[in-house]
This record gives sequence, C-alpha cells and structure tokens, in this order.
Amino acid sequence: MITISIADQTLEYQGKTYSISSAMNGIGEVEGSFCTPTGQFKIAEKIGDKLESGAVFVARKPTGEIFSKKLFEQNPDRDWILTRILWLEGAEARNSNTKDRYIYIHGSPNETPMGTPRSKGCIRMHNDDVIALFDQVQTGEDVVIIKP
Repeated sequence: MITISIADQTLEYQGKTYSISSAMNGIGEVEGSFCTPTGQFKIAEKIGDKLESGAVFVARKPTGEIFSKKLFEQNPDRDWILTRILWLEGAEARNSNTKDRYIYIHGSPNETPMGTPRSKGCIRMHNDDVIALFDQVQTGEDVVIIKP
C-alpha cells in the first residue's frame, strides 16, 4: 500500500519515504477545487512506462517533448506533468470522482520544491522518485491519502 501524508508531505511505499507536493489549495473532493482528495484509492492506470525521464504529458499523452529550462521559459504557466503517471481512482463514495478529476501521482521538474503544498490537486514527485515508485507498483494497488 502507498501511504501519502498531507501533513508531512511524504509518500511511503515498502519502507521507502519520498518527499512530495500536494495541492496548494489544501484537501477536498470537490470538482474544480484544485484540492487533493483524501481517503482510500486504487491505482487505476499506469501511464508512461519506459519513457525518458522528463517526458512531457498533456491529457495523459506524451507530447514528444522532454522538459528543459528553455521549454519552461517558453511555457512558464504550464502545469508540468512529467515522466510517469499513476492515475488514482477513489474507493469511497466521498472521493469517487477522483479519476474524473484527473488526480495523479506524477513526475515534475526536478527544480520543483517538494515538502510543501504547491500542486493543483495531484501528488507531485521528482522524476527519479516517480520512476522508482512506478516500477514497483501495480494497477489496482491500494493508496491512502491521510488528512493532516
């Protein structure tokens, strides 16, 4: 089981702890809130296997771009979804809209600060960390996101 602590801004899996970034807007399950949902989830889909670190996704499809400082400067307001996507599906009535809200565990630029809430609802990880996690977990694996 993957355990994500909003209070600690960490993700734990099989004895390893990773620093993450959850939603800047806090926790919540309302569509359009840009909040991170809490409770029980499952990994619905794994996307991006074997892609290069820094591969850019838009609408869960690789664009063919690889993240770079130049690409960032050209698109400073883009919500960078990189490298791998673990698409979450809510397992409780209150968070059953999670997949429809496009809430993922995903890679982000290595320059992105972790350990502080800054995302638009997803769980961000550094690229090497999300690759390590992606390679170990399976579709259907349990995830819990714990409230502070």
